Amino acid sequence: MGRSRYKIYEPTHPHFLTCTILNWLPVFTRKESVDIIIQSLKYLQKEENLKLYAYVILENHLHLLAQSDDIGKSMRHFKSYTAKQIVKLFNSPHL
Repeated sequence: MGRSRYKIYEPTHPHFLTCTILNWLPVFTRKESVDIIIQSLKYLQKEENLKLYAYVILENHLHLLAQSDDIGKSMRHFKSYTAKQIVKLFNSPHL
């Protein structure tokens, strides 16, 4: 069982989703971190049939209106990948 406290009963229907940054740190004030999010969403659109109806990226969280064949699986992939890439970005010596 995942760590989410939310249950997805209709995994193929459109969902309004919110993803937050731990401690509400303003991670998305950097172009590089926003690019990670956008590239990940593009990948999911191509590879996991993600339908992205709308999104907004704010400084410390993002909202999505999205649908896929299995939205829970798609969001797990999205969050896992983007978290690793953002940590890698902020640990790089060029920052």
